[in-house]
Amino acid sequence: MFQTESDKLPPLIAIVGTSKTGKTTLIERLIKIFKQRGYRIGTIKHHRADFDFDLEGKDSWRHRQAGADMVFMSSPTQLAFIEKRRREASLEEIRQQFRGKVDLVLAEGFKRSPYPKIEVYRKTKKDNCLLAQTLERLMAVVTDEAIECPVPIFRWSQIDKLAEFIKKVCLGK
Repeated sequence: MFQTESDKLPPLIAIVGTSKTGKTTLIERLIKIFKQRGYRIGTIKHHRADFDFDLEGKDSWRHRQAGADMVFMSSPTQLAFIEKRRREASLEEIRQQFRGKVDLVLAEGFKRSPYPKIEVYRKTKKDNCLLAQTLERLMAVVTDEAIECPVPIFRWSQIDKLAEFIKKVCLGK
């Protein structure tokens, strides 16, 4: 059977690093670059604990407080989904939700996942350490520090070049 565009799972890259190093900033910049180039981008943010997605007192919040296991919020331009779970969904389970809908998924966190990773490293505090030696499938590092690493290193001023690298390696273009 032939695989159509809607059957394809998009490539996923995990953006990893210690706290306050710029992971979210990097993802924001990459999204803007890829969107300008016509790509559809999905993101996944990992939280270590429970979080609230909707505002207290609003209808969807009230539905969850009443005990709903699944809540969809729909408008003409957006769809949001909250599901009560007994266990954390795997990154692969979440990735399945993007099938045929986006060209690339950027995940913030998930440093222990089996997916390719880009580490963000800034020596902003004494206890910050480069994770590169302990990461599986590290494909690049973004830093302004002088470091040695067996993968390509991109400076913060080179995010366009990083996007080209991702496009070539992950999107084959």
